[in-house]
Amino acid sequence: MTGRPQNDLLRKLGAQDFELLAPHLQSVELAASHILHHAGDDVAAVHFPCGPTFVSFAVPVEDDREVESLLVGREGAIGIPAGRGPSLAYSRIVVKVGGTLSRLPLRALEQAQQRSAGLQELFARYAACQFAQLLQTAACNAAHSIEQRAAKWIIAAREHIGGDEIPLTHEQLAGMLGVSRSYASRVIQTFKARRILATRRGAILILDAAALESSACACNDTVKRHFREVLGRAASAG
Repeated sequence: MTGRPQNDLLRKLGAQDFELLAPHLQSVELAASHILHHAGDDVAAVHFPCGPTFVSFAVPVEDDREVESLLVGREGAIGIPAGRGPSLAYSRIVVKVGGTLSRLPLRALEQAQQRSAGLQELFARYAACQFAQLLQTAACNAAHSIEQRAAKWIIAAREHIGGDEIPLTHEQLAGMLGVSRSYASRVIQTFKARRILATRRGAILILDAAALESSACACNDTVKRHFREVLGRAASAG
């Protein structure tokens, strides 16, 4: 792979550390709805979403339902283990907005980390950030209203995409919120009545981003601040 992929985590690497990974990075194009992992799958590679591409983590619950607990885009990666050795996917990991991902065999990452303390530190810090993000999601689900959480998810999707047209159906939003489709539709209708959102087939359109931000909880901002503080301290060989 030539040049740096459009992934913030890879772009934090110094030149020497990136050169350890570059020969092993493979660019792959994946469509929306592509399943990277089912729950229980062996994770043999790390995927770095690039540009507007992002994926979601859907955790299975009772009654064959799933609740989406995490969105990961260009700011991060999927499959970075918390420790050494093989790991298993805990959730179903699905591409939400298709596009480019950089694929790195897990074995290649482990070998590179053995040669670079900076790589070890950066990816350990990212794994800690992702765990904190999951904790924030759990707190958000317990403390905030459906409307606040819906606004939060839509804003997060907007930030990943970089635009105001979100390829998100009512059913997908319901999965993110852990509610029925009809409940999600009522929430969307409330935002439409306030002229904050509009809809078209297979997409949600943001008409008033400031009003949507005001309707959301502060969880996105809390997570982003934590990412900046923790990853900003990481050292990587230049």
